[in-house]
Amino acid sequence: MNAVLVSKENTEVKFTMAFSAEEFTEACKKAYQQDKNQFVIDGFRKGKAPMSIIEKKYGESIFFEKALDNMLQEGYPVALDELGLKPVDYPSIEFGEEKLEKGKGVEIKVTVTVAPEIVVKDYKGVKAEITKIEVTEEDVEKELKNLQKKNARLVSVEREAQMGDTVILDYAGFCGEEQFEGGTAENQTLVLGSNTFIPGFEEQLVGCKAGEAKDVNVTFPAEYHADNLAGKEAVFKCTVHEVKTEELPELDDEFVKDVSEEFDTMDELKADTKAKLEKNAAEAKEYQGKDAVLAKVVEANDFEVPQAMIVSESKNMLQEFAQQLAYQGMDLDMYCKYLNKTQDEMAKEFEPDAEKRVKTRMIVEAIAKQEGIDASEEDIQNELEAMAKQYNMELDQMKKIFGEENYDYLKADICNRKAIDFMYENAEITEVEPKKEEKAE
Repeated sequence: MNAVLVSKENTEVKFTMAFSAEEFTEACKKAYQQDKNQFVIDGFRKGKAPMSIIEKKYGESIFFEKALDNMLQEGYPVALDELGLKPVDYPSIEFGEEKLEKGKGVEIKVTVTVAPEIVVKDYKGVKAEITKIEVTEEDVEKELKNLQKKNARLVSVEREAQMGDTVILDYAGFCGEEQFEGGTAENQTLVLGSNTFIPGFEEQLVGCKAGEAKDVNVTFPAEYHADNLAGKEAVFKCTVHEVKTEELPELDDEFVKDVSEEFDTMDELKADTKAKLEKNAAEAKEYQGKDAVLAKVVEANDFEVPQAMIVSESKNMLQEFAQQLAYQGMDLDMYCKYLNKTQDEMAKEFEPDAEKRVKTRMIVEAIAKQEGIDASEEDIQNELEAMAKQYNMELDQMKKIFGEENYDYLKADICNRKAIDFMYENAEITEVEPKKEEKAE
């Protein structure tokens, strides 16, 4: 097979694949071997009829379609490699004008879309601003109070229930005089103010003591999941067995010994907490800085992204969204029905963000190429070791699961990260005070 580049205009590339007569003949023989069991010829057992007999009965072109398909499947990747092309969409195929005949060669014309070749500018010395992040004593105290609350215990109290308390209760729900299914529970744990129950239920238990009975009057929401209860008034006959409140431990050295195996004093725990917060702040500023620099570079380099790449990426984003829905126990089809949209319409809405994502990726890859950035064997080894540690696996097990065939993707990912690091390290980052609303948050 001989591949010849015909033309390259913007992102559209045309080339030909020329197969010799011998190659076409061999392809037809291969097609015969693949399909011979499909033919029943008088005088021959199934699959045993010679190729010439089948061609005589059905015409010599009987195996041409299969042969051409085989030639394309085998020759197309080779042609792309020889011509150095990386298509971003399925090819358009045309066959030569000459009639296909045995003993003659075949020419296949291919038109394919490739990513544009870009030269990135203005990616060194980028000026970008990030929001200043400072760790204060207030932040440290907040973390310690979170740890204190996490280690709180529930204790029974004799007083009336308040918002934030936990009550243990029985209840039975009635619509009129009829008790409805699914509205009964015993020894149910409920945190008042958690909005776990339907609106208005929890507030009416405020003021109750252990041992008291209370009728709670509510109206089910109009969109309630049970159609027989939606929008209806109901009464829950409740009996409160116990009222509990959180008892917070003292923030002292004894607390530290209880919650930590590393430290013995509150001063040590405070110092460690502050160090961790400062590390998180530094990482957040670096992430923020890289994001700001990359956004500036993308803004400075405008070029047209092939529609095929945008459509492909929007479909990927739709699948990512479907996975997020699945984690929440939802289904993409149900979600689309709820919005009265098709999946294609949903994917179309992702296209603006998909274009930005593709453009960003192309710019990063181009910078890696322009700067001669590569991923060494050591880089790959370190990455696999980090992955093995993350998933608590042995390195050899991770290598086996990951597969050498995926190393090229891993190398590309490493190169992209190195390219972003390069831009960040060569940028001029200025820290600015957070806006009022950011401070409040």
